[in-house]
Amino acid sequence: MNGADVPPGSGSVYPSHPVRSLTVMTTTQTHTLAAPGVDLVYDVRGPLPPDGGRPALLMIGQPMTAEGFDALAANFTDRTVVTYDPRGLGRSVRTDGRSDHTPQQQAADLHLLIEALGAGPVDVFASSGGAVTALELVASQPGDVVTLVAHEPPINAVLPDAAAAERARAAFHEAYQAKGFGAGMAAFIAMTSWQGEFTDAYFAQPAPDPAMFGMPTEDDGTRDDPLLSKSSWAVTDYRPDPALLGAAPTRIVIAVGEESAQTYTARTALGTAALLGQQATVFPSHHGGFLGGEFGYAGKPEEFATRLREVLAAG
Repeated sequence: MNGADVPPGSGSVYPSHPVRSLTVMTTTQTHTLAAPGVDLVYDVRGPLPPDGGRPALLMIGQPMTAEGFDALAANFTDRTVVTYDPRGLGRSVRTDGRSDHTPQQQAADLHLLIEALGAGPVDVFASSGGAVTALELVASQPGDVVTLVAHEPPINAVLPDAAAAERARAAFHEAYQAKGFGAGMAAFIAMTSWQGEFTDAYFAQPAPDPAMFGMPTEDDGTRDDPLLSKSSWAVTDYRPDPALLGAAPTRIVIAVGEESAQTYTARTALGTAALLGQQATVFPSHHGGFLGGEFGYAGKPEEFATRLREVLAAG
């Protein structure tokens, strides 16, 4: 879960409303892939095929779009980096008449994108909902990815309190439906900031005030936010198949932020790692640790990039 409009220290997670992009020195070429039901827009920084014998590095999020990775990509000017806007988000306009965001559909889109690159299997850094998509990509297209670093995938099924997590998700959706974006996002922040399991104490809290988080208190009447509506529930409802993932040739690394403590996405990262028989690999900062300050939830993108480089090289 990644969120760009959330103030620093709020525990937010989903840059679904990006503000602006950084200037990246590497030449960026933007392409459009006409896939079934969508015109998929993606950006390539660097040459294709990649120089130096290393795979292209694909960076993906959900519902975060490509510009959320600008600060991280700026630290990989020696590699070909590919980012994209997922189906129905940002520049990738849907033509299929649907509004749901499923890992299966997005993984199918990524398979077509990787084929379009024509550079063989790729390395993938995937964060939040993008990490869920990437796990499905490895399960369904095991030849597409050399190394996957899946950073804090929000998967309810791996939690001991999965039912309570679903109840907490329903609560921020209900707040959004009743009072609009500000109320919904405030409830979302309350969920993603909570430490530990979702207990009776969590549900007994009063509804948070949107103004406390710099959120609007007026209702603009819209109800189509990809994070706060039910459009992305398939992401957190996803159930990884450890047998398929274990059989894939892909090296899978589950990553967790050192500052994430016992927040929801830290716990889902630890649970996913355990499901795959590994320990989570610690990265600098928090759930948005790769973000620059332009999103109001600054991480440590330089330190994060150094750690990502180390993890990729270890493979």
